Amino acid sequence: MTTPKHTPPPTPPDDLTTRSSRLAGVALLIFLFVGLLSSGRLIVSGQISLPDKVLPPQILDGEITHRIAKELSNAQLPTTFAELERGISWLLLGDTGPRVRSGCPDWLFLADELKVHHQAQRNADAKVQAVIDLKQQLSQREISLLVVIVPDKSRIAAEQRCALHRPAVLEGRIRAWTSKLDVAGVSNLDLTGALMPLGASAWLRTDTHWSESGAKAAAEAITQRLKTMGIRATPRRSFNESHAPLAVRPGDLVHLAGIDWLPLKWQPAPEMVAQTSTHELPVASADSPDTEADLFGDADLPNTVLIGTSFSRNSNFAGFVQQALGAPVGNFAKDGGAFSGAANSYLNNPASKETPPKQIIWEIPERDLQSAYIDPIAYRSLR
Repeated sequence: MTTPKHTPPPTPPDDLTTRSSRLAGVALLIFLFVGLLSSGRLIVSGQISLPDKVLPPQILDGEITHRIAKELSNAQLPTTFAELERGISWLLLGDTGPRVRSGCPDWLFLADELKVHHQAQRNADAKVQAVIDLKQQLSQREISLLVVIVPDKSRIAAEQRCALHRPAVLEGRIRAWTSKLDVAGVSNLDLTGALMPLGASAWLRTDTHWSESGAKAAAEAITQRLKTMGIRATPRRSFNESHAPLAVRPGDLVHLAGIDWLPLKWQPAPEMVAQTSTHELPVASADSPDTEADLFGDADLPNTVLIGTSFSRNSNFAGFVQQALGAPVGNFAKDGGAFSGAANSYLNNPASKETPPKQIIWEIPERDLQSAYIDPIAYRSLR
């Protein structure tokens, strides 16, 4: 029979430990109380708001909790502590937070590109069907649709991922999605072929978006595709470019990582860009061949519309499209519009019904193909 070993009683804390523990407890209570007051102030002032209708996919994907956390972070104390935590984590551990991933030195990637979504196939199918339905609605009004897929930065700039893992299941998602559009007769363009020859130079290092080289290559590929569709953009115009002096271009991924408040030397190496701007050259109305057929006074209105995300609002993409087409384009893209934000904003705008275009270019990022479909496209403006 084994005699159980006697465990000595725990050593009581000394006076210093007791006093410091009480001090820590008081400090924690003060911190929690101040945080409660700060959050309560936001609630009373109405600065925290939730959508009127909460859908199950928003809960499953954590969108609601993310929104609450984002709203609460507007309080001064949480904001200050969050900035300090982000800065210290980056400087000591190279941690970029939950929304950003680090690749090779000075290369950042959006975490959403690498996410395997809950019910990914179901989400993708719902969005495919939404595009097919929209195409049919547009066809009734003799409006052409070209769906353009922007591949992930982590796909095109793969050599700059280094140790960053991209799930293999994501490899075929563009091809699987566009193949269903092909079967349904929806014109589409995967920009992978246009951007892959540029490799990493098609993207900005510390930003979600493409570089001007990538944007220009995409614009030229779109123009060629529209030509094969027999589409002619009007009114015909000429354009020129101007270039700003070389300057630091703030990266949105640095901001998302919460380290943009640090001195530049402590951030990932900043990007220097000479920003291009496109300008339409003036033309006398008598010299414009498109005005001869202007029976309703609309000849000077673009017959081509661009809807999409912030990709269409960065690196002079819309300007390069206009130059390549030789015609102005109505840019109705929307920052943060995800899959259908810009489509809904444009289709619900009375102008889209009063002066409908002849063709719509719909730019969609690859990362949005399998995310939850929480903003269904409304058709009422097309009826």
